[in-house]
Amino acid sequence: MRAPWVSLAGGMPESRLLASVAEFTHHRDIDALDHSLVLSMAELVAVKSVTLCKRGDSLAHPVESLTVCTRNDEGRCVVEAVEPMRDGDPIDTIVCAMETLEVISDVTDDGRCRLVVPVIRDHAAIGALMLEADDTLDSVRTLVEGFARIYSNYIALLNESERDKLTGLYNRRSFEQRLQRLLKLQRQRARAAKRQDEERRHLAQDDVAQIYLAILDIDHFKRINDTWGHVYGDEVILMLAQQMRACFRQNDVLFRFGGEEFVMLIASEDEGAAAGALERFRQHIADWVFPQVGHVTVSIGYARISENDYPEIVLDRADKALYYAKQNGRNSVQGFESLTARGELGAPVALGSIDLF
Repeated sequence: MRAPWVSLAGGMPESRLLASVAEFTHHRDIDALDHSLVLSMAELVAVKSVTLCKRGDSLAHPVESLTVCTRNDEGRCVVEAVEPMRDGDPIDTIVCAMETLEVISDVTDDGRCRLVVPVIRDHAAIGALMLEADDTLDSVRTLVEGFARIYSNYIALLNESERDKLTGLYNRRSFEQRLQRLLKLQRQRARAAKRQDEERRHLAQDDVAQIYLAILDIDHFKRINDTWGHVYGDEVILMLAQQMRACFRQNDVLFRFGGEEFVMLIASEDEGAAAGALERFRQHIADWVFPQVGHVTVSIGYARISENDYPEIVLDRADKALYYAKQNGRNSVQGFESLTARGELGAPVALGSIDLF
């Protein structure tokens, strides 16, 4: 006998429900997982649309992204990423559900029934699932809540596999995926800016933040290990990672590449702003007193990322800037574009410690 809470489109059997769960949880890429989740929900439940919301990192951007599955005129499901508005319906309703951690069931102004279920992890919402249909969705509430819990648990497993065990920062394995996701988000915001005001197209393009990749290396780290031992060396790495989290913004993506090397993806309005943020962090670390070890300095090289760049190309540029910093006194921040403009990198520079993919 079918469980009373399972109200599936077209009388779909429980085997289809299990197949849907197996389908969307086999993905190892978060974007593919999001796509599969909304598609599975739309196929299971008779709805007009299914939306997966990812929570943003600030009051100005309460919603980071929306993945929406709708049905076209032929009845086929179409999935697309949608640039969210900052406020207004349905964003206000989604944000309310995420803030209160409560399920919201209501009717929209155009008469559609709506169900919004927060996706909860560690007693906080990381997003929400929103379904809209012509008829009430109360009978599928438990089903949707179950999918939200499965999604939350699976996201946690994927995130854990992307993290460095010592520092908790993203690891090298997740670098290219995170970079592509950040570039995708930037392109979406650029397209949204163009759509909002075609007459200000060029200005809107300029308003979109540029992305910079920075490579950080701890100066004389071998000396720290040789003098104080690897336990204190690991403590320096751990405390440096903690300071990175404290000093950079939530939407800056931080990685430990291994050893004493770190990578940062920073969204800034221009090179001056990116260089300023990196310089402030360099000075902060130079002034910081590490237990037992004392003062430690870092060298940083950075380069701008364009939409069509390959990760290994940008790593190469930033590594050249880092190499220059290391060869010219250490404890400094150097930018590839600025060095190139001054002719400092006229001759080819051998790659340093970053191995390309």
